[in-house]
Amino acid sequence: MRAISVVLAATLTLTACGSATSTSSRECPNNGHVRFGVEPYEAPDKLKPAYEVLAKALTKKLGCEVELQIVDDYAAEVLAMRNGKLELAEFGPLGYVFAAQKAKAEPLASFADGTGKLTSYTAGIWVRKDSPLQKIEDLAGKSLALSSVGSASGDALPRYGLKKAGVNDVKLDYAGGHPEAMLALINGKVDAGEINSQQLASAKAAGTFDESKFRQIWKSEPIPNDPITVRGDLDASFKDKVRKALLELETADVAKVGAFLDVTPPGPLVQVDNSTYEVLFDLATTLGLKEEDV
Repeated sequence: MRAISVVLAATLTLTACGSATSTSSRECPNNGHVRFGVEPYEAPDKLKPAYEVLAKALTKKLGCEVELQIVDDYAAEVLAMRNGKLELAEFGPLGYVFAAQKAKAEPLASFADGTGKLTSYTAGIWVRKDSPLQKIEDLAGKSLALSSVGSASGDALPRYGLKKAGVNDVKLDYAGGHPEAMLALINGKVDAGEINSQQLASAKAAGTFDESKFRQIWKSEPIPNDPITVRGDLDASFKDKVRKALLELETADVAKVGAFLDVTPPGPLVQVDNSTYEVLFDLATTLGLKEEDV
């Protein structure tokens, strides 16, 4: 597993009355700096402005300086939390399974719609409109672009769908991310590509994907949206404080992040716990996934 390489870091200072640096180290761990990790499920330069809004609002609520870190990948994020380099982290649902097992991550909140209901998304496999492939079973002997190892919608769920369909001889091409997998399909590099509902929505909004030229041949069951987690070995009072702060954020504080997660219309964060992601724990068991697979 590779060591973490932080590709973006922004320290967001407290702009409300008072200063984060005046808060005691007991109330704010790591000398008043709360490091918040995010995996790059979209291009980092796009994620950074959205997460800066969330992190700045959280800084005000916590009275601690929240330092945003967009890391290399799922594995790097789990490793960073396990090694005490992150206090908070947003994981993909499957990445959370291993973060819970290996890094003591505890889920606090996730993204809700305007009615306050926890949102979800789906994995999908798409082909070009003129492709002879009509269903997942037709992928035998064909090539499929996946996102990156450890992604729930971009790796595990499509492979789970193939396994359930009894299709074993597919050439899997890991493109490096959801946008890259979509691009491989658009450019004709593969016979099929994974496109989850979140990537589909953001690409259509950006005008980078013409849905009329493609066709979906498989879709997963709904997956609960990403949890924002806290490292489990931190003081219980701090964990309660973070949970309260997250749940008190305004919709405007999280709406830009929610747009990447296909949260429409956006709402505030809602509380989640381990049971929310039970389906992902079951998935990991069924596929025999291990830490090194994430």
